[in-house]
Amino acid sequence: MISKYFTRQLAAVVTGCLTIAGICQAQDGTEKPVPGKDGDKYVPYEERTGNESIVYFTRNLDAEGLIRAYRQVSGNIEGRTGIKLHTGEKNGPNIIPSGWVEELVQEELPDAVIVETNTYYTGDRYTTEQHRETIKVNGWTFCPVDIMDENDTTTLPVNGGKWFSRMSMGRNILDYNSLVVLTHFKGHSQGGFGGSNKNIGIGCADGRIGKAWIHTTPGQDNQWDISQEEFMERMTESSKAVTDHFGKHITFVNVMRNMSVSCDCEGVNAAPVVTPNVGILSSTDILALDQACIDLVYAMTEAEHHDLVERIESRHGLRQLSYMKELGMGNDRYILIDLDNGGKRITPEEAVKGLEPFVQK
Repeated sequence: MISKYFTRQLAAVVTGCLTIAGICQAQDGTEKPVPGKDGDKYVPYEERTGNESIVYFTRNLDAEGLIRAYRQVSGNIEGRTGIKLHTGEKNGPNIIPSGWVEELVQEELPDAVIVETNTYYTGDRYTTEQHRETIKVNGWTFCPVDIMDENDTTTLPVNGGKWFSRMSMGRNILDYNSLVVLTHFKGHSQGGFGGSNKNIGIGCADGRIGKAWIHTTPGQDNQWDISQEEFMERMTESSKAVTDHFGKHITFVNVMRNMSVSCDCEGVNAAPVVTPNVGILSSTDILALDQACIDLVYAMTEAEHHDLVERIESRHGLRQLSYMKELGMGNDRYILIDLDNGGKRITPEEAVKGLEPFVQK
């Protein structure tokens, strides 16, 4: 919950911005959009239609595996490059190891900058000063870190959106030619799961305006009142603004390791991990990549995936995938390439065969 004073301030800022800029279509005199449905229902592969994209997979959960996965999808990364990752709350146990990313930067992206935005909730990354201290604690000190909303915001168009016509982002997103979206795939208390879509949909929206547009109906006390399908759609429209902005100069890597049902924003308070580690996946197609990760989760045994599936479905998180497809952000069908076995095409079931029980390291 947030204070009534802060709620009044938030309502004034959000309503004012929406009225002036015409950002949220529900605020400009038109009828409020209707969310989609069935975000709690998994669609098997054979029931999907459309083209197939390429998704690469390796079981190697280390810096070598990360570099290998990235290289497959790096062809259009050029110019000034940002690496969008979740730097995590202080001492969070599940974030991507900073040492892996350091090796990736040294080998492949020596001039890149880690990019982040401040949080909407009070915590270790709420202000820029707090955020920079947390960045040091968590080991993100081997290259520059740009907190994109440190000084200002900008808006990017949302093409075809029903909730937004523009989304408020950290201003410095305009400083980059390319974006590498490096994501710790896991559960999420609001989104059901956090993949590449969440990483940029929430993670590039600035901490005071953009995130408020996604999470909160102005004028009431619950900071997190927008949920289920409506939340997934708002978050995805924000993500679409980012992917459209970078065009072909954006690529995606998801790390399926330490997959708590809690997001990295919960830090040391995250729920214990019970889902086995899987590997690293990459693609130039954001939908295909997040869909493949979900398919690998569903291909696990009931005992292996029970907690994570319950989190995904109880929050109606699968609406992220169907809405990405509706917005034309990619394909939910794909060819899964096994980098560990000569580029052989494999199924999700083959990818997760013989997983070892999770052990905290």
